[in-house]
Amino acid sequence: MAKRNKKKHDDHIDESWLLPYADILTLLLALFIVLFAMSSVDAQKFQQLSQVFNTVFVGEKGILEQGELPPGEAPSTEIPTKKEDEQNKDKKDQQFDYSLQEQEELTKVKERVDKYIDNNKLADEFDTKLTNEGLLITIGDNALFGSGSADVRNSDKKTAKKLANLLFMDPQREVVISGHTDNIPIKNSEYDSNWDLSVSRAVNFMKLILENKKLDPRSFSAKGSGEYQPIASNKTKEGREKNRRVEILVLPITQKAE
Repeated sequence: MAKRNKKKHDDHIDESWLLPYADILTLLLALFIVLFAMSSVDAQKFQQLSQVFNTVFVGEKGILEQGELPPGEAPSTEIPTKKEDEQNKDKKDQQFDYSLQEQEELTKVKERVDKYIDNNKLADEFDTKLTNEGLLITIGDNALFGSGSADVRNSDKKTAKKLANLLFMDPQREVVISGHTDNIPIKNSEYDSNWDLSVSRAVNFMKLILENKKLDPRSFSAKGSGEYQPIASNKTKEGREKNRRVEILVLPITQKAE
């Protein structure tokens, strides 16, 4: 009988290995906590890490349970997201560098131009926008010029002259007319580059505008930007059409520094 009892006792499984195994897990957990503490604490990241540890150590309670922060630690200051930065930028862009009275005056000019555009069903060819520089009127290439040409088409000369009536203001504001092209190189007997083409378009359009004797030529200027100020991608036909344009910028009246 004694021999049987001894044999049964010898078959008992040795579980002493559980102690070092538990120690290893404890050390690993402590290591992760130290590494995490060395970085800046973010409440959202801490919550995510807490959930991971709680999943691994089911039933174990500790400092990470339910995403609680260590004593004395506070959540990090929230950093604005990219979307919030863009919204703040948009708000900043809406602030004009000229007086509220000038904004109202230019808004009235914009309303007259928009009414003309609507009455003549030219919404696909004209666009107006109140910008930080003034009132910008954009005229598409297909509204005025033939491809590669700086001559205003006969059918569109009346349009230019009607727009001239809308540019008469009292007092007269400075008006800048600029020409733009796409990025397709041009070189022919008339134009050596897109620079020449864009300048010629601006000048020719300005000449038509100034046929209106009510306008003061001293308040007008023309410039060409070539292909270097695109408003759309030059990789598509539609984008190139948008980039071939003439822009009229009506400047606000600003008080000159003494």
